[in-house]
Amino acid sequence: MKLGVEILFESRLDLLRGKRVGLITNPTGVDRSLASIVEKFRACREFTLTALYGPEHGVRGNAQAGEFVAFYEDQHFRLPVFSLYGQALKLPSAPLADIDATMREFDTQHAGKQVDRDMLRDVDVLVFDLQDVGTRVYTYIATMAYAMSAAATAGIPFIVLDRPNPINGLTMEGPILEFPRHSSFIGLYPIPLRHGLTAGELAQLFNLSFLPQKTLLTVVAMEGWRRADWFDATGLPWVIPSPNMPTPDTATVYPGQVLLEGTNLSEGRGTTKPFEFFGAPWIDGYLLARELNALALPGVRFRETWFTPTFSKFASERCGGCQLHVTDRETYRPVTAILAILQTIRRLHGAKLELHADYFDKVMGTSLVREAFERGESFAQIVARWEPGLAEFTRLREPFLLYR
Repeated sequence: MKLGVEILFESRLDLLRGKRVGLITNPTGVDRSLASIVEKFRACREFTLTALYGPEHGVRGNAQAGEFVAFYEDQHFRLPVFSLYGQALKLPSAPLADIDATMREFDTQHAGKQVDRDMLRDVDVLVFDLQDVGTRVYTYIATMAYAMSAAATAGIPFIVLDRPNPINGLTMEGPILEFPRHSSFIGLYPIPLRHGLTAGELAQLFNLSFLPQKTLLTVVAMEGWRRADWFDATGLPWVIPSPNMPTPDTATVYPGQVLLEGTNLSEGRGTTKPFEFFGAPWIDGYLLARELNALALPGVRFRETWFTPTFSKFASERCGGCQLHVTDRETYRPVTAILAILQTIRRLHGAKLELHADYFDKVMGTSLVREAFERGESFAQIVARWEPGLAEFTRLREPFLLYR
């Protein structure tokens, strides 16, 4: 298969010829030989790269989750680097131990994350090349939507160089976000938690269905990617898209385990297995694994584990919990699994499990799931509630599918 960036240099340079180009990217902006798109753009004589724009974690991927990234001049690329993660804001001072609370507050805000007009002063066209992970709660697609709006306002084209959905483009799961009530930077528009689309397909959907002003959009599609393909079927090297997304296995469990950010449980940040490990100091991993495996959830087994996070929740405290082992990724449903996990922990530990209601609802995209959970409804009942919305979204997304 070929990536959008590879197709661009093979046959679509007419899109950029003679123009001043602004590039939204990070370390995932590479071709299959790991050549940096920034270096390829700098070396190309067909156009001029004039500015870089970094999403959460920065162009070089050197910022942790929730960490403020300021404007700077890159010493190696010799280009201005504009932050699209709060450049116009100053974060409230908070100790490192409270980084989770800071992240919950900052990640849901819209302010300071758009492309300001001044950032486009020397740009004729904006190009987007970032690896998404297939989950609505991942800020890169909100960054893309904001940048598309800015391009529309400025009257300049917007180009998406498409990349695979690493957890395939067939499976969808979770509720549709309630718009605009639960719209935030971790979920802008009414799409499912696991959306089954590529960034290019999302761009087309956003442009025609949700953006207030349409942009002149071009998606440079991949060649040879099939909707059923997981990332390991592509033969591409995995470059971590963010510090806590080290492997495709992480991306597989992320659509469900990210909900732990809205609880007082550790989602495994500060360990070698973020989102695969979960737990708390007051959990007995042996008992939890036994109870979870008794549910016989499809495609997953739970193994007792003990871990001590180096940062984030329960830093330097030993936690009991489990590691998820996905045994069949085609039948595994991560959002269903996390509901079963939370219900089991509530049954075992009662009020010790706490939900941060506002952030939990923002991640889920609705308050209905949390309210049903608090009423004691089973995870099967909760899942049944979002199935009609998924069927409707399946029809909505159909015209925007680039890969059949």
